[in-house]
Amino acid sequence: MLKLYGFAVSNYYNVAKTALLEKGLEFEEVTAWTPLEGDMLRKSPMGKVPFLEATEGVFTEAQVILDYLEELAPEPALLPADPFHRAKAREISRVIELYMELPARRVYPEAFFGATVSDETKKEAATVLRRGADALATLARFDGPLDGQAFGQADITAIIHLPLLRDAGRKILDVDVYEQLPGVKEYLGEARKRDSVARVMADQKEAMAAFLKRKGG
Repeated sequence: MLKLYGFAVSNYYNVAKTALLEKGLEFEEVTAWTPLEGDMLRKSPMGKVPFLEATEGVFTEAQVILDYLEELAPEPALLPADPFHRAKAREISRVIELYMELPARRVYPEAFFGATVSDETKKEAATVLRRGADALATLARFDGPLDGQAFGQADITAIIHLPLLRDAGRKILDVDVYEQLPGVKEYLGEARKRDSVARVMADQKEAMAAFLKRKGG
């Protein structure tokens, strides 16, 4: 059986988990808090989650996991069949991850965990986040599947990351990316009706409470 390691606070863990649920694959969730230690660190040498254990061994990185699942279980497909639309789906995901989630992540410590982030970091993060949202608005329409074909990897990336980075942007950066993305609120509302998304969101809420309790302890 596949084993997904990490914790449900992690948005990248939740990307992998949503894909597993959408594929209908049987898998076990194994809690692995960071920083990793001992055998966990041997499984994920960079100390990152999520990582996936298959019969043959273990590998890390959410996008690698998604690509593996697509080859392991081609149906239901989470990427379009033709090369161009497949590339566009990956482009949307990368824009969200690199130019929206990554800059917003720099202020997560202050937005969610009571730490302090420098004004310089906030300014840099806000600039990139706004540009990333503008780019996403150009690349994607939020009136259906983001790759223009069917629900897939681009949608999973957007559904999991956008609410978290929106919250961080609002709290710390005076940036509301939803205002730059016409139709995104309705799009996300529909997405939450999917069984996979509803389960992941509920588990994330429960895990966040456990995470904060653990940090406080």
